[in-house]
Amino acid sequence: MNTIKTGQSLTVTIGRVILGIIFIAHGCQKFFVWGMDNVATNFEAMGAPVPSLSAWVAAIAELVGGGLLVIGLATPIVAAILILDMIGAIFIAHIDYGFWVGDGGYELALALIAGLLAVGFVNQGPLAVDSYLLKAAGKDDARESIDA
Repeated sequence: MNTIKTGQSLTVTIGRVILGIIFIAHGCQKFFVWGMDNVATNFEAMGAPVPSLSAWVAAIAELVGGGLLVIGLATPIVAAILILDMIGAIFIAHIDYGFWVGDGGYELALALIAGLLAVGFVNQGPLAVDSYLLKAAGKDDARESIDA
C-alpha cells in the first residue's frame, strides 16, 4: 500500500470513527438521557409519522449504527440508513428553524449526511471489519478496483 492510499485509509477510518461516536452519543441521549417516552412525545409534537415507532427506529439506528461505523461493519448499509435518519431529522425536526444549528436548524444533520457520504461508500481500509470480510470472501481485489 503506498503512502497516499495509507493516508486515505487513515482519514476514512478517523472520519468513520468520529461519525460513529457522534451517532452513538445521539442514540444514547435518546435512550438514557431523555428516555424513549419523552422522545416519542417530542416526535409526536414535531409531527413524525407513527411517533413511538419512529423514535425507537431513530434511537436504534443511531446507537447501533454508530457502533457499526466505529468498527467498520456493513458500512455502506449503515451509512444509507443513517442518511435516511438524518433526512427525516431535517424535514421533521429542523427545517422550520432554518439552517443554523444554534437556532435549531438542520446544519448538523446536513453535515452528518456529508460525512456519511464521504466515508460510507469508499474502501474502508485495513482498520474496518468490512475489509477483513471482503478479503475472506475473496473480493478484496474487486473492491479495490472500484476505488481506483
